[in-house]
Amino acid sequence: MNKLLSSLVAVAFACASVGSFAAAHGGAMSDKEKAEKMAACKKMDAKADDKMKADCKKMMEEPKK
Repeated sequence: MNKLLSSLVAVAFACASVGSFAAAHGGAMSDKEKAEKMAACKKMDAKADDKMKADCKKMMEEPKK
């Protein structure tokens, strides 16, 4: 029973670490996607939704690296 419990704890820690690694390395925009989004922001019209406006404002204020 003691080995089973320690195995379950080890599996729980492994799953948590793999999950956090995947979350930290997923979803970053590539340069091509960022350029397309910037072009869409520049062509944005008055009928754009609030989320699009907020995303564009955030991208415009982001410091250049």
